[in-house]
Amino acid sequence: MLIGYMRVSKSDGSQQFDLQRDALVESGVQAERIYEDTASGKRDDRPGLLSCLKALQPGNVLVVWKLDRLGRDAIDVSTTVSKLEKMGIKVHCLALGGVDLTSSAGKMTMGIINNVAQFERDLLIERTQS
Repeated sequence: MLIGYMRVSKSDGSQQFDLQRDALVESGVQAERIYEDTASGKRDDRPGLLSCLKALQPGNVLVVWKLDRLGRDAIDVSTTVSKLEKMGIKVHCLALGGVDLTSSAGKMTMGIINNVAQFERDLLIERTQS
């Protein structure tokens, strides 16, 4: 069974779920099986993600639009994917062509993308501090 998760960071209406929802539904996720959050990826207490993780069963596939929807940094995303893999749950990322992040190629791709994203975030922090 496919289960989707989507997240936007702001609740002020400036960010919408439309692109994520459309992509998840187009990939085969039923609308009633999509969980959502309006919260920063840094937060560990995202109710939509917690509900999503509780709903997942071995053999399910968690589908996300982009890696950063699962978490804000490389370690967080990798940890989540690793935990799900150990539970027999695959994770597919649509922005990476639907690659299974629990496969060898998916793990390598996720590692590269996560490291580049972390680098960009660190640069942004450095620029802000300067």
